[in-house]
Amino acid sequence: MAWWCVAALLSLLCVGRCLSIQPYANFSSATIINTVAQDPHTGRIYLGAVNAIYQLDAQLQKESIAVTGPKKDNPSCTPPITATCTEARDTNNYNKLLLTNPKNGSLVVCGSIYRGICSLLNLSHVEQQIYYSDVKGEKTYVATTDENVSVVGIISTLKKGDEYLSVFVVGKGYGGSDSSKLISTRLLQVHGDMDMFENVVEASMVQASPFALRYHHDFHYIFKDSGYIYFLFTRIHGTTNITMVARLCENDTHYYSYTELQLNCTTPGSALVKNLSSPSIYGALNASDKVLFAVFSQDGDATSSALCMYSLRSINLRLKEVIERDTLVSSATNNKPEEDNSLLQHLCLYAQQENIMEKYPCGEEFLPSPLASKPEYALTVSPVFTRKSMLTAVAVAVENEHTVAFLGTRQGEVFKVRCFLLRCGFGSLLQSGVPVQACEQKTNCTSCVNQLDPYCGWCVLEGRCTRKKDCSRGGEQNAWLWSPNQQCVAIQAFHPPNISCKKTQQVMIGVRKALLPHHASPPPPLSSNFNVCLCRCIDCVTSQWGCQWNTQEHTCMALYNCSVGREDCSLCKNADRKYNCVWCQTTSSCIYSKLCPSEATQCPSPSITDIVPRYGPKKGHIMVTIKGSNLGIKKEDITRITVAGVPCTHKPERYSVSTRYYIHKHLHSPFHFKPFSTKGAVEVEVEGSKMGVSEVAFEYRDPAPESVEPTRGPADGGTVITISGRNLDTATKDDISIVVGAVPLMFSFAQAFVGNEPCNVTILQADKLILVAPFHRPKARSRRQRRETSSEDMELIKFGHGEWNVGFVHYEKKNEVPLYIIIPAVILPMVLFIAVSVYCYRRKSQQAEREYEKVKQQLESLEESVRDRCKKEFTDLMIEMEDHTSDLSEARIPFLDYKNYTDRVFFLPSKDGANDVMITGKLDIPENRRATVEQALNQFSNLLNSKTFLINFIRTLESRQEFNARNKVYFASLLTVALHGKLEYYTDIMRTLLLELMEEYVQSKNPKLMLRRSETVVERMLCNWMSISLYQFLKDSAGEPLYKLFKAIKHQVEKGPVDAKMKKAKYTLNDTGLLGDDVEYSVLTLQVLVHGEGPDVTPVKVLNCDTISQVKEKIIEQVYRNLPYSQRPTVESVALEWRPGSTGQILSDLDLTSQKEGRWKRLNTLAHYNVRDNATLVLSRVLHTQQSFDQNQDSHEEKSALLEDDKVFHLVRPADELDEVKSKRGSMKDKATTKAITEIYLTRLLSMKGTLQQFVDDFFSSVLCSGTVVPPAVKYFFDFLDEQAHKHDNVDEETIHIWKTNSLPLRFWVNILKNPHFIFDVHVTEVVDASLSVIAQTFMDACTKTEHKLSRESPSNKLLYAKEISTYKKMVDDYYKGIRQMVPVSDQDMNTYLAEISRSHTEKLNTQVALHQLYQYASKYYDGIISSLEEDPAAQNKQLTLRLQQIAAALENKVTDL
Repeated sequence: MAWWCVAALLSLLCVGRCLSIQPYANFSSATIINTVAQDPHTGRIYLGAVNAIYQLDAQLQKESIAVTGPKKDNPSCTPPITATCTEARDTNNYNKLLLTNPKNGSLVVCGSIYRGICSLLNLSHVEQQIYYSDVKGEKTYVATTDENVSVVGIISTLKKGDEYLSVFVVGKGYGGSDSSKLISTRLLQVHGDMDMFENVVEASMVQASPFALRYHHDFHYIFKDSGYIYFLFTRIHGTTNITMVARLCENDTHYYSYTELQLNCTTPGSALVKNLSSPSIYGALNASDKVLFAVFSQDGDATSSALCMYSLRSINLRLKEVIERDTLVSSATNNKPEEDNSLLQHLCLYAQQENIMEKYPCGEEFLPSPLASKPEYALTVSPVFTRKSMLTAVAVAVENEHTVAFLGTRQGEVFKVRCFLLRCGFGSLLQSGVPVQACEQKTNCTSCVNQLDPYCGWCVLEGRCTRKKDCSRGGEQNAWLWSPNQQCVAIQAFHPPNISCKKTQQVMIGVRKALLPHHASPPPPLSSNFNVCLCRCIDCVTSQWGCQWNTQEHTCMALYNCSVGREDCSLCKNADRKYNCVWCQTTSSCIYSKLCPSEATQCPSPSITDIVPRYGPKKGHIMVTIKGSNLGIKKEDITRITVAGVPCTHKPERYSVSTRYYIHKHLHSPFHFKPFSTKGAVEVEVEGSKMGVSEVAFEYRDPAPESVEPTRGPADGGTVITISGRNLDTATKDDISIVVGAVPLMFSFAQAFVGNEPCNVTILQADKLILVAPFHRPKARSRRQRRETSSEDMELIKFGHGEWNVGFVHYEKKNEVPLYIIIPAVILPMVLFIAVSVYCYRRKSQQAEREYEKVKQQLESLEESVRDRCKKEFTDLMIEMEDHTSDLSEARIPFLDYKNYTDRVFFLPSKDGANDVMITGKLDIPENRRATVEQALNQFSNLLNSKTFLINFIRTLESRQEFNARNKVYFASLLTVALHGKLEYYTDIMRTLLLELMEEYVQSKNPKLMLRRSETVVERMLCNWMSISLYQFLKDSAGEPLYKLFKAIKHQVEKGPVDAKMKKAKYTLNDTGLLGDDVEYSVLTLQVLVHGEGPDVTPVKVLNCDTISQVKEKIIEQVYRNLPYSQRPTVESVALEWRPGSTGQILSDLDLTSQKEGRWKRLNTLAHYNVRDNATLVLSRVLHTQQSFDQNQDSHEEKSALLEDDKVFHLVRPADELDEVKSKRGSMKDKATTKAITEIYLTRLLSMKGTLQQFVDDFFSSVLCSGTVVPPAVKYFFDFLDEQAHKHDNVDEETIHIWKTNSLPLRFWVNILKNPHFIFDVHVTEVVDASLSVIAQTFMDACTKTEHKLSRESPSNKLLYAKEISTYKKMVDDYYKGIRQMVPVSDQDMNTYLAEISRSHTEKLNTQVALHQLYQYASKYYDGIISSLEEDPAAQNKQLTLRLQQIAAALENKVTDL
């Protein structure tokens, strides 16, 4: 209940707190105010205006200001704004969002400039900026650049793993330069590699769903409840405004739970009211329900509006129904017909047994996300209040468990209405800047409770109309009355009526029955024991000093208050000096002298508030009463009085200090009349020449009677007559005398008495009489009344000779608890609580410090260990790599030539691999047909150069379902080779197909998916185009750092054990390829002699745990290091002989000496043969592997023994093959092999990563550096993407970034990085490939906009480069920005560049083979292609059908219609 009150108060600037603001408190801003926020702890108010943030106190007094604009900006420029942004202009900053975060004392501010970047300001001093950064890129853009787009937000927390993150959730509409995110969750802290204000949740369904770009959204409100966040917004669907409420689970890290529900507000007999103006939330209709209030208006109708209430429970139930129905429907529609609806029946049964919403309250990936629910699921209610004007805002407050709604109109009016159950009734029109209640205006119980205002009630014990909190003992039953169901107190009798002051006995008090609850039976008269001293009590409370009776000690307490009865300076100075009362200039009030810092020496000038009467006869001679303040301290202070310029005589005997004069007004010469002004002000001059002039004028006029009714009466008199005429209210009754003939008449006036004291009648009308009761309780009029009354006095009205008793006036003094009891009762528990809290806090802090220090020492120890290992490994690597890189040049880097490069990039991944016909270049064509085929292929090449034919060809193939993705990739590669001689034409075809593809994705509302995978021919064509265009860049720039990275990884991997069978290594970047066992090994240096190549010996470093094949590979690598890999001997083509003495021994992986463990056989290693350090080995070539094998076997039995069906392992057996070992007794070493990877081995990943870091950074820098030479193809294609994106409104900067990433980094560089053998003549082992894959994945993560949220459960590969990702991302952003700022590459320049590539390399390619393979597709889909060409008028004009038929006849001997 409390949370809802706070939410409602925030929308009205805190209704409860406004009540304490002085009337007419206001603040004016120089610019338009867009948003308002309040700190609930301090009551401070924050205004988000144009170009400024204002900080006000609870009285709307300005405390501070932060200037936020105007600033140099332009929506088309990316922050920070520099001199390169020539479009930057002074731009107003529309502050869109203010969120108070008292937890860390900050104010979140999001404006419209700099693409909606937010900042943090000091909550106590907004001029102090806590955080701001404009260099983090698009990921930190929160608000909108459009001044007309609304933004809402709320502070929240998000659980990520075991950590709770401080975040705020934002909902915003679409602006011209904004991202497409409707809902986003933004960080309020730095988390890992994520920056402040970065979007922590990436959910395509909320930002790129089908409805996201079709509708215009206008967010109005956001609130939280029970773990959910709710958004209120309107959406324009076509020309219709619909109102939606969306709900999102607060801890949903994927937005699976995001669901929308339409809200309808209908009036009887009219159309739906769908235009939401402004919402607010409120506590409850009953003890359990929470209610949403919203103001609606009809589309296009500004003359009527309505207030509707929605139970939050009903909203949640309807959302639950929507989600469960969509789950069943979605599951049913996804089933195949042959499943016979069995799954649907199962789901229905499951829905009956288990509630899906309860099982998955925040949704799940496998569950459908309803998003926008259907209109038939809309929640419809009837208005609780309607008005014939435009209501634009609503705020709701709860007072005394009753609801009060404040409705704002377009005209700036505010209405207060009271809501009971499901109806709201009109209350009153509030004035601007005044409290929402005016209880003090009601002076009696009946008028107070008849207001039906929950703010006001009758305080029974104090006898005044107050708020409940201002009424002492107001919480007691029947002590504070506000509803008509609670009638005013009426004590009927006391028994006994009076007792002695010194006597204690039971007193019976009779109270009116109606005061009791309506469902209770009438009880006997109330009774209690009182120690009553009525005589002394009455004397006390009726004294002129305003004493109070202490009911506990039965004593009279005299409390003197200087301000009571002394509202102005003159009254204050007239007080008895013994009270030391002074008029304080600082507070402008009468207070005790010691409490005033600055006493006023003189009183202000007189102030005249009223004149009685306001009309007098022209001859004067009447009494005039002047009322006001500061009218002198004593009668002698009056020096001059004039009325309308006529001097008057002061009547000292009737003078009332400071407040009232009685004067006698007369004219000097009534018989000798002089002209004078008939109307004018009253002027009073007091001592000190201080003048007071009334605002009310006095007028001289004479009465003019015109008629009398009746005109006749009895001679004895007694007839009441009525005189009618003009100006009969001139003067007062004391100045008027009426005679009929010579007989005087008597006036009849209303008189009122309370007890024996007369009351001043202020208003007398036909239906009501208002009077002022005596301040002190009067004495009873008779002995009988004194006997029958106690605390109440009868009110008597007299009119003429008639008397009427109209009721009773109640007098009672409130009791006060002495301060000496209150202070200890409050202070002592507070001191005790603070002491206990401090003790607990210190104890917890000390314990936390000890734990922190312990963990810190452990981390430091681990960090030191890893640091030392990295340092040692890096030093060793750099020393050992020196020989490889000291003389490194282009000639020493084994670059593939252009043909082999394109063959491997285009065709090596095909199903035939290295045996593909495009790589071998061999066509099986009979010799007698070769010339005919070649001629036909040339004609086919000419046909492919027809754009009309080629486009139809490609479209026909892609329309066939059996033309799968593999076929599309292969076809595009064939087309690239076939058209290599005209690359400019190839580029034109690619552009045309890309435009069609782009239009398709943009129209389908999924532009970000374009170029993500090679699912079309043109996507593979683009990949090949990039490969062709960047070949020279690879050789000139990026090739060297890539080769060094490859060599460094290979060298580092081979420094440690590598399992030849499991392909796992001790040193790797991939945790799945990590050798998770401690393998004992030592480094050996072998002296290798190559047979037949001279006596030179080559030292080679190996490991004693290496297999013989691994040793051969390392020897071949070292001995033939100056030859490319393709020219080196293979492992199978060489033999290794160890000569420990006079005899030699052939070393092999398996022989009769191989160690056997059950059915497992271990591969032979150098340790198995006991080869020592510096041993000499001879490497010799063999003519045939099988022959060598046979020569080294002594018998057929030995050969058969080696070929037994045994399982082979090297260092570690596979985990799933260890069961038989566990069941047998074995050595400790055998048992040690069964253990799984422990986390301690993961530090090897860090060691490997730290060793290779410099090589990784060098490669990334060479690829992503726009400061050096950028291939013209990259600039040309990126400009093409920018140009096309600007032609589509729904393609934002993020989409452009994704397109560029998909086209270059992910489509080309990742492919080259994972496959160095595409560009180099090298061999990539599986272990090296695993580490390259990790670096490639890091490169992919750096190039994408998707934020990868890491946790303890994240893969080690992701965590490994988590720290560097942000740096790499910035490199990518800077790279794209740099390319955009480069000089454009013209079509002519690009065509020249492509023509040079065609001229240089086309002859080397297997063009004829490519044409032959392309024709195989034309033959397979011949009929479809012919039909497509026949339907195309352009193809018919060029006779393309005939040309294809001719080619088919020549190539296949087909009989055609020719």
